[in-house]
Amino acid sequence: MLHTVNKSPFQNSTLESCLRFISDGDVILLIEDGVYGAVAGSAKSAIVEGAIKSGTEVYALSSDLKARAITNLIDGVQITDYAGFVDFVEKHKTHSWL
Repeated sequence: MLHTVNKSPFQNSTLESCLRFISDGDVILLIEDGVYGAVAGSAKSAIVEGAIKSGTEVYALSSDLKARAITNLIDGVQITDYAGFVDFVEKHKTHSWL
């Protein structure tokens, strides 16, 4: 399953909720303000690092990172573009965490 998170983890708990429900083989894509969850050294970085260590693939949308001038990413967070986003949607059922 593809889980998309578009809310900042500093303003609500959608990222934490998503992480509680992921299963093996699931992918998380951080989009819009959700990309703040990919920032290294933040108050929320440990939960994302834990998901990556447990084998979950975590991606952040490049255009949203650029729009927010985010460059310091958690090790293991991968960057994708809109074409990659479309590929994920074609390959996975999608759950949007709003």
